[in-house]
Amino acid sequence: MRKEEPLVHTSFMDSLRPPPGLRVLVSAGASGIGAVVARAFREMGARVHVCDVDHVALGRLAAEAPGLTTSTADASVPRDVDAVFDDVKNALGGLDVLVNNVGIAGPTGPVEELGRGDWERTVDVNLNSHFYFAGRAVPLLKASSHNPSLIAMSSVAGRLGYALRTPYASTKWALIGFMKSLAIELGPHGVRVNAILPGTVEGERMDGVIGARAAAAGVSVQAMREEYLRKISLRRMVTAEDVAATALFLCSPAARNITGQAISVDGNVEHL
Repeated sequence: MRKEEPLVHTSFMDSLRPPPGLRVLVSAGASGIGAVVARAFREMGARVHVCDVDHVALGRLAAEAPGLTTSTADASVPRDVDAVFDDVKNALGGLDVLVNNVGIAGPTGPVEELGRGDWERTVDVNLNSHFYFAGRAVPLLKASSHNPSLIAMSSVAGRLGYALRTPYASTKWALIGFMKSLAIELGPHGVRVNAILPGTVEGERMDGVIGARAAAAGVSVQAMREEYLRKISLRRMVTAEDVAATALFLCSPAARNITGQAISVDGNVEHL
């Protein structure tokens, strides 16, 4: 059994920040939530590596965040994931944190109208990729002495049913089971595993989801947006910065005993 390291910090406020120098990998981190998470860790003094299938967005992020390293990869392709970890070893020399942010929206529509290819692609990207990344990351996390942590990005759709989005919801629920099982498996090695469940996040991706759902329901985009807000107790969307702040906390000394948790950042979405 791994010997637990004592909590050492100079003040209570220090315990709420991840220590500088953490080696962090953010998958699908070139844009959206992933990019905000990557920048947040970089601002906290972490050494950050980002992979993404979009090499143009990766180049833009690298230009905006000097010192950040990158890999172009399709997270659903095992050989691409292997290449990412070769790059991580070269760039960082090891790994303390994996933020597994990979995910796509998948198709919108009644289950009887969905194509098999759409289902399989959603499973490949949203679920199989997490298996590939975890398999390569875990040996590096076990070797870390810096409060190692694996964060899986799930969704509020990982705790609620989501009509017309069955492929997406199914994969996000599956990630919770994967995370909770890994937390038990890796706990004796001192590796913590948690999931963040973002709700309705402001931005282009959510605009696209709302537009697709509006089209499927035969209503206006504005009406669908208002419907989404009515389902949220706080009546507002969250931001990518809200999600990034939670990721930072989960990698701080203050969270050293938080593992196996599915943490919603959603303003309390009541139903979907």
